Amino acid sequence: SSESEEEEEEWEPKSKIAKRSRLPKKNETKTKKAAVPRSAVAKKMVKKVAIKEEMDVSLPIAPVEDNRMQLLKPKEEDVGAKLKSLNQKPEVPKKVEINSFRGKNKESLGSDEKPSTSIPIVGSQVKHEKCEEAFAFDEPPSKKIKLTACPEGKPVKGHGSNKIKEEFEMNWDIVQALSEITSVEPWVCANLIRLFQEENTIPFIARYRKELINNLEADALREVQQTLEELRTVAKKTHAMIQKLKKEGKLSDCLLKALLNCRTLEELDHVSAPYKTGSKGTKAQRAKQLGLEPAALSLLQNPMELNLFSYIRPSTKGLATIQEVEAGVQHILADIFAKDKDTLDFIRKLCQQRYISLQSTLAKVSSKNGNEKDINKFQLYHEFSCNIKNIQHHQILAINRGENLKILTVKVNIPDGVKNEFCWWCVNERWRPKQFLKPEFMRILRNSVEDAYKRLIHPLLCREFRSKLTSDAEKESVMMFGRNLRQLLLTSPVRGRTLMGVDPGYKHGCKLAIISPTSQILHTDVVYLHSGQGFREAEKIKGLLLQYNCSTVVIGNGTACRETEAYFADLIMKKYFAPLDVVYCIVSEAGASIYSVSPEASKEMPDLDPNLRSAVSIARRVQDPLAELVKIEPKHIGVGMYQHDVSQTLLKATLDSVVEECVSFVGVDINICSEILLRHIAGLNANRAKNIIEWREKNGPFINREQLKEVKGLGPKSFQQCAGFIRFNQEYIKTFCSSKKTELGSHALLTKAGALGKKKSKPTPCALQQPNPLDQTCIHPESYNIAMRFLSFIGGNANDIGKSDMQQKVNAVIQKEGLEGTAKRLNTTVHTLQLIIDGLTQPEGYDIRTDFDKPDFKRSIVCFEDLSVGAVLTGKVENATQFGVFVDIGVGKAGLIPVRNITEAKLSKVKKRRSLGLGPGERVEVKVLNVDIPRLRITLDLIRVL
Repeated sequence: SSESEEEEEEWEPKSKIAKRSRLPKKNETKTKKAAVPRSAVAKKMVKKVAIKEEMDVSLPIAPVEDNRMQLLKPKEEDVGAKLKSLNQKPEVPKKVEINSFRGKNKESLGSDEKPSTSIPIVGSQVKHEKCEEAFAFDEPPSKKIKLTACPEGKPVKGHGSNKIKEEFEMNWDIVQALSEITSVEPWVCANLIRLFQEENTIPFIARYRKELINNLEADALREVQQTLEELRTVAKKTHAMIQKLKKEGKLSDCLLKALLNCRTLEELDHVSAPYKTGSKGTKAQRAKQLGLEPAALSLLQNPMELNLFSYIRPSTKGLATIQEVEAGVQHILADIFAKDKDTLDFIRKLCQQRYISLQSTLAKVSSKNGNEKDINKFQLYHEFSCNIKNIQHHQILAINRGENLKILTVKVNIPDGVKNEFCWWCVNERWRPKQFLKPEFMRILRNSVEDAYKRLIHPLLCREFRSKLTSDAEKESVMMFGRNLRQLLLTSPVRGRTLMGVDPGYKHGCKLAIISPTSQILHTDVVYLHSGQGFREAEKIKGLLLQYNCSTVVIGNGTACRETEAYFADLIMKKYFAPLDVVYCIVSEAGASIYSVSPEASKEMPDLDPNLRSAVSIARRVQDPLAELVKIEPKHIGVGMYQHDVSQTLLKATLDSVVEECVSFVGVDINICSEILLRHIAGLNANRAKNIIEWREKNGPFINREQLKEVKGLGPKSFQQCAGFIRFNQEYIKTFCSSKKTELGSHALLTKAGALGKKKSKPTPCALQQPNPLDQTCIHPESYNIAMRFLSFIGGNANDIGKSDMQQKVNAVIQKEGLEGTAKRLNTTVHTLQLIIDGLTQPEGYDIRTDFDKPDFKRSIVCFEDLSVGAVLTGKVENATQFGVFVDIGVGKAGLIPVRNITEAKLSKVKKRRSLGLGPGERVEVKVLNVDIPRLRITLDLIRVL
């Protein structure tokens, strides 16, 4: 924290400079808003002044985040640039970029201008540029400079400031603020703001723009994006507030400055609360209306001339006695203290050094008339106290839930020492009077400070702490949910098997569905296993399994799952299904029933009863988890914790983003995938996916990525975002093309001419289109020419992609030249080259999901009563939370490995881990530590990850 304190101190004088430069800006906005027809000359003058002031601002503020060593360099550059622009000499050696970034106004998105025009700065041109609504005055190197000269992109630091012009300007720099909150380097933040502004999707940035973002993971990008949205919301609301107060005539200079300093919605609320209409006004406002403000100010400035008795008006309420006058002055002073930025900064800093705890106790009301079961759920929090620095996220969410149910009472405990030190500092340092105070005035000053603390500052601090803790806990919970969902979606598919899906049930029977290795529904049925006719039904099941040669049974984990599992395990033990060696696995059926009655399901399986649809869904979840789970709204999948307590908009945005990331990174085969899967590819949406499917039905399969551009609604931007994630199965296309060629016969010669570009007529799409072997890889079309140069450089052939001799050629060249050398030679970046190498050497049909775990197939069963302490079992993680991991060990109730039992040493080194922790689908070996039969709780210890 010492570093951030230094920054705080450095920042002080600069905010004063910023204040000075705001004046011409205000002027300028007025001229814009009112559009008064003044003489053009006057307008130009104002604009010119604004520009000079603007340069002035960016001097001291920009480089704060940079290393202390580099502070000087950007300053000199900036000063140089400033002087030159003042003298308006045309021969400027350094090019300055003027980026016309817009905020999120929809009109400007339509306009098709290039975002950055790189021109030497000349006075007149700057003025001309100024008439646009917003422009950025900064010197980031354009992408090209960065890519060639310095692939890592780091030297952006050297190029002056990272300032980015936002739609709503504040007294803080958005890049700095973003960098401080997310602890991502400022140059990366600046690049990300630009990338998001140009509507790039997270999967695209994470895979194809690594050098601009310093190799960040998709999770980190999502966090930056959410923080950016929050900061912009604050800026937007602040400016709305400023406009409102301006209309009502309540806006003073110091209020404007206070508003423009707000970084969070809490601060904004605090500053603007007294001015909101509808409230009957604060005590201070009522005192001001009585005309006591001059008295309060002179008590601080020149108390010698102050005579409070002269303010007494016996007939007026609030001024009748000397006590009432003193109280009024006290309220005004308290208000001044509580709104002062330095005072608030001091108390916040003080709180950081002290022990502040969050306490929860059983509410008095609930103990009388509460539901016994609910109250016991919160047993841990009936007498709970914890330092807010050490409290866990799940504890905060639990306490909040208890408070909402009126079972717990919660308070933030700030020690008295904080108050005493604060009051002393206010009276003796910050608000020390200019002259000697009479004892009665000193008493008023002391009372005002205490009043300010007790009535205004303490409640504000408590609100700030609670809301910060809650929002952090919510974010962490949502991130956890996202991580779990990713692991679930990337479960390894079980290909090439015929599967029988079983949706267990008692009264209405168990629904069966048999699906082929290509997901076609072969047969559906209902069997009644749990109503005394289990033996008769066994014949039927055996017949079905033998008829379709199916040896894998998938059982949903809902009602009657245990009994159904026992039934199958028993038959397998007796070798009833011989000659088939049948195995079964249990799969989560969360969301299957919701999906089975959805419009999507009835469109996909129109003639099936909804109950049977869920059995199909259960079987398909093992065959291709991603394609099946995408159809279900992510929050119904049931991994995560406190999902109903967190902000639903944040949850939905994050989960949709995770789904998009998973689908994109796995990639889809454009010619066979479903419309639902296509919707989730980066850059596509429901409409575009529909258009792609329609195009495919009308024109036959796509031959190469270029053809995507012919689809209605797929512009260059969408194409750029989605092209790298769409795959083409080369075998399929080759057979399709060769069958077309034999049909065409006479057109055979024409085809070649057509391929060369002599399009005499349009016989069929295939006659003009040639398959491109690079389309089956993760290489983006923008890098195709580099990929071809690399191929010729290693002497490879595009048709050998994924074969072993390609691997050997690539390895030979890289061993000789090294990655960096090869990248330099091809004039590209290391990241792009690595992607190209991956694309060329991955075997055909490569799937990133093969690194993840397959479902756990088994043949026998254990039950809850069989468990003994010390027993060693294997199981599968079904959910991860912040307090531990739930493992399905096959006894019908998941056991919990508390988080303290999961240490780095026990996790396998082989798998790349995003974080310390396990996720759904991973197989683990565990030891039973404790079995609590009445509460149905099993505590486990992790032995190792399998």
